[in-house]
Amino acid sequence: MSTIYIDGNSLNLEEIEEVAFKHTPIALTETSIQKVKKCREYVEKIIEKGDRVYGLNTGFGKLSSVAIPKDNINELQINLIRSHSTSVGPAYTVEQTRAIMLLRINVLAKGYSGIRWDTLQTLVDMLNKGVHPLIPMRGSVGASGDLSPLSHLALTLIGEGEAEFRGKIIPGAEAMQKAGIKPVQLYAKEGLALNNGTQVMTALGVLNLLEAERLCKYADIIASCTIDALKGTPSAFDELVHRLRPHKGQLASANNISNLMENSPLRESHRNCENVQDPYSLRCTPQVHGAVRDAINYVRSVLEVEINSATDNPLIFPDEEKVISGGNFHGEPLAISLDTLAIALTELASISERRIEQMLNPTLNRGLTPFLALRPGIDSGYMIVQLTAASLVSENRVLAHPACVDNIPTSANQEDFVSMGSISANKLIQVVENVRTVLAIELMIAAQALDQRDIHSSSVLEKVKSSFRQVVPTLQEDRITYPDLNTAVNFLKKPTLLQIVQDCGINLY
Repeated sequence: MSTIYIDGNSLNLEEIEEVAFKHTPIALTETSIQKVKKCREYVEKIIEKGDRVYGLNTGFGKLSSVAIPKDNINELQINLIRSHSTSVGPAYTVEQTRAIMLLRINVLAKGYSGIRWDTLQTLVDMLNKGVHPLIPMRGSVGASGDLSPLSHLALTLIGEGEAEFRGKIIPGAEAMQKAGIKPVQLYAKEGLALNNGTQVMTALGVLNLLEAERLCKYADIIASCTIDALKGTPSAFDELVHRLRPHKGQLASANNISNLMENSPLRESHRNCENVQDPYSLRCTPQVHGAVRDAINYVRSVLEVEINSATDNPLIFPDEEKVISGGNFHGEPLAISLDTLAIALTELASISERRIEQMLNPTLNRGLTPFLALRPGIDSGYMIVQLTAASLVSENRVLAHPACVDNIPTSANQEDFVSMGSISANKLIQVVENVRTVLAIELMIAAQALDQRDIHSSSVLEKVKSSFRQVVPTLQEDRITYPDLNTAVNFLKKPTLLQIVQDCGINLY
């Protein structure tokens, strides 16, 4: 397994996912090590001189005016981590935690945080050996970044708190011992270097963005199945139409759907029918899917900047001999972008649910059986599955309310405008899960609808249906449905659909 080298400047989104899910090892570059050491030397000079500098020898937040005696500076850092470990609720998954750890390492590797190289290397060792601090999901307001959850990360580093190690939740000290890693003793500035920044919301944003990009491609594939099953006309996807409104996402989605439906015998069977235009949920799929794509591209651009940015405070510039207290920790860029992503993905599920209704409603589904039951009346078919989709869409519409517009001042009004970006990130997790499930439901129903047609769809869509049928059989009569739903969702967690399309020579945009 190849090692990913970390320098604080060149990490990409796909590498974060690789480290999170595949446990790819990482290592610091020699350049980053030298930058970290140089920055630390400057911190030591400041401490020795006794200059009063925020975060090095002062209290924090509203207590920044309190000078800390030299003998208490190290105690200050440990107290910072302990007192700020106040998050609650369920813990992030191992994959999410690994992404958080990697991003914190990457920021520290830039060499502007004042941390010791030994401390940073210990964090690298923890990631490589699978010591995953238990980080509760709730308790951050995205003010000085993710102070509370990042403090939970640092607890294990100093041999406290709890951690996941080899599938078990155990005390942090025990996890470190089992992994053969010595906990660190924090020195001046190190506590603040560890818990000040946006790495929790950024990590969650990255993992959910990458999944959102996949879901957009799935949505085009599944919508193509639906449109063909409903004998929809592909004329609305003609490139001539979309050139006149050339949003990149719209052009990409229209191109995908046209390519997926190309040479479909089912399409040819009704070419001269009386239907000249379809309902919006079919005809306007590229416009809706495309707008979601464009929003995703915006979020990607934000995250690509954020993952390689220095976001703690104060920032230390040894070459300029400056320590500057600024606000790079503020989560507003992430809060706005992750709220945008939740809103966009909500629309992806919303239009999917409307296409589901088109296939199930006997007044709309163009000759298919009511609710796609083979014995309507005796069997309910997929009648109630549409309710599941409707419920998830409704939940997403609540979760799509932006967290970034809220504000509760904290720290005695020192932090008087906070981002709530961690809330944006946390609710995005659920939105993505709900979207995946709604799309899985549409795929299940589209496969059933295609089964009822006497004529085949395009070769690629038939292969999609055939692959899906290997895990979820045709609904011949009513059966317990939730196992099929769970199987369909798991089907979309694998790259099967994208591989089928790629093997057929179609490159999805």
